[in-house]
Order: sequence, then C-alpha cells, then structure tokens
Amino acid sequence: MDTVMRTEGVAAAYDRWAPVYDLVFGNVFKSGRQQAIEAAEAVGGRVLEVGVGTGISLPLYDRRLKLTGIDIADAMLDKARDRVREQKLDNVEDLAVMDAENLRYEADSFDVVVAQYVVTAVPNPEAALDEFVRVLKPGGEIIITTRIGANKGVRGGIEKALMPLTSRLGWRTEFPMSRYEAWARAHPRVTLIEHRPLPPLGHFSLLRYGKLPG
Repeated sequence: MDTVMRTEGVAAAYDRWAPVYDLVFGNVFKSGRQQAIEAAEAVGGRVLEVGVGTGISLPLYDRRLKLTGIDIADAMLDKARDRVREQKLDNVEDLAVMDAENLRYEADSFDVVVAQYVVTAVPNPEAALDEFVRVLKPGGEIIITTRIGANKGVRGGIEKALMPLTSRLGWRTEFPMSRYEAWARAHPRVTLIEHRPLPPLGHFSLLRYGKLPG
C-alpha cells in the first residue's frame, strides 16, 4: 500500500474529517492546544496558525493578539469562518487556503508561528518547517505540538506498520524527534527553547524554537 503522502490527498482527508473533527479530536488535544496558546501569548504580536482547521483554537487566544490562520482543507476553513463570524473574533485578520510548504507571506511577517498537530500531516515536513522560519521575525518563536514517534523497538515497529493506514487518514505515525533535531542542525539561526511532554502518555510534545537575529 502506498505510504507516500501527497498534498491533494491530505486536503481530501481533512475535508472528510471536517464535520466531525472537533468531536473526535477536541478533547484529545485540549491540553496541548491550551499550552501552545499560552506559549504564543507569552510572545505576543502577530500569530500565524498553520493548520488552523476548524478554528477551534481561535476563541481561546487573548484578543490582543492578531491572528492569521491557514489550512489546506477548505471544508475545515468553512467551519473556522463560521466560528469567527458567530463569535465576532475581530482579532482574526485572515483565514486562507494555503499549503504549509509554500506560504504566501513575506519573510519576517509574524512574531509567532503555531503549528498544532500538523507537522506530521504535511507531505514534506522539513519544507514546511523551513517556511515557518522564513516568515518568522527574528526573536520570534515557532510553537509546535506534535506526536513524537519512536526510532526503534516495539513501538517503532508498530508505528512503521501503521503508516499505510494513517497516511491515508492524513497523518504519520512514524516521525521521531531525530528528524526535528536534524532539521534544526541545518539552520544556524534556529534554536530549541523547550521540549515539553504532553498528554496522552507523553507520546506528544510541545516544541518551542526561536529564530536568532542574523
């Protein structure tokens, strides 16, 4: 079975998830979502949320932050647009269909880039991470909540075996911390500020990367 993730396939998968996404994943990711938002609020300014989905996070941010959200799935964004309108979230500057690997924003545009449970759903994660750095202002932070896979052992074998299924559902199971580490080593201006385990069971983490001046 094909385990190669493609942008159009991910978009289609999350279009299908749109009607039930909040019900299925809302509580599962609640703690990580809140911790990511608190980390973004500590930085302040303009926030880009990549993979904003149904906009479930948007009402939780301090209204003093200026928010932009993107997602590859238009059906998910329809839910986000409804949420913004119904809750009068006038601090949301834009919601746009966009590929995380090809952000249509100028360099140094945002104080914070938030990517909640999205890096493992991108066909080329390192390309997306490169884009996060590009659009981030020096001194800003990239805040990621993500599933951290195992490199080896029983869990690593299970994750590898599940990839044909989960790639069709729209995400990877096989994504160890070593991939983030290798990516960061290739970027002298990127520094890991924090790696914080998240529930459930510590299989998820909050990662905070800073962009150094240069």
